[in-house]
Amino acid sequence: MKRVIRVLLVSMLVMGLIFTAVGCGGGQSSDQTGDDQVQKIVVGTNAAFPPFESQDKGELIGFDMDLIRAIGEAQGIEVEIKHMDFKALVPAVQQGKIDAAIAGMSITPARLETVDFCDSYFDAGLIVAVRNDNESIKSKDDLKGKKLAAQTGTIGADYCQKVAKEDPSTEVRVFEDVGVAFMEMKKGGVDAVVNDHPVTLNYILTTEDAGIKMVGDIFSADDKYGIAVKKGNSDLQQLLNEGLEKIKADGTYDQLYKKWIEE
Repeated sequence: MKRVIRVLLVSMLVMGLIFTAVGCGGGQSSDQTGDDQVQKIVVGTNAAFPPFESQDKGELIGFDMDLIRAIGEAQGIEVEIKHMDFKALVPAVQQGKIDAAIAGMSITPARLETVDFCDSYFDAGLIVAVRNDNESIKSKDDLKGKKLAAQTGTIGADYCQKVAKEDPSTEVRVFEDVGVAFMEMKKGGVDAVVNDHPVTLNYILTTEDAGIKMVGDIFSADDKYGIAVKKGNSDLQQLLNEGLEKIKADGTYDQLYKKWIEE
C-alpha cells in the first residue's frame, strides 16, 4: 500500500513538472508583463507609402522601418515587421495579432477610440497635387466639383470626402497605393490627389517624368504620425516612448530624417 502511494506521489510530481515546463514554453514574448522583459514585438505596416515605408526586392525600407528598428535596438528588443493591408492594421492591433502598427498613421480622434498611440514622431500636413498642365486648381479651395483621389484610410481621403459632402458634384476615388493615385491623375482619370506633403514631395523627386506639381499651401498642419498599440497596453507604449526619446537624444532620429525626408 505504501509503495502504491509512493508511486502515485512520484507520478503526480512528474506530471506537475511537465505542466510547468509546458506553461513556461509559450512564444508570446511580446505579451510578458511584470518583471519579465519584452524580448520581441511584431509590428504591422503597409509598405505603400514612401518614403515612410515601401518594398525594395522584398525588403521593407523607409523612414518608419528604420525608426522602429532603431527604437527596438535602443530598447534591446527584436522587431519583426509584417506587411499588411492598411485597413487591417488597427483591427490587427485590437485583436492582438500584432503588437503595434507603424505606417505613416495619423493620430486621429476616431483611431484613439480603438487604439492607443505612442508619442508622435512626425508632423506631416496635407498638400494638393495636380498635373503640370492643370491651371484650374491652385489650392484646396478649388477642389469642389472636381474628381479627387487619395490613399485609402488616410486623412487625405477623409478631406476628399469632406469636400464631396459640401459639394455632391465632387467625385472621390481611393486607392490602396498612393502611387497608383498619382498615375491615375497623370492619365487624366482624376483632377487632383490630396495626400501627405512629404509623401507627395518624395514621389515628385524620385519618379522620373512624374508630370505632377504641388499647389497651394500645406494644410491640416497638426497632422501627426504615431505608433499604434493595443488600448491599455501601457507597458509597450512606455517601452516605445522611451526608445523614441533615446534615438532623438543620441542623434539617430535626425540621421534618419536626413536620409529619408531631406535627401
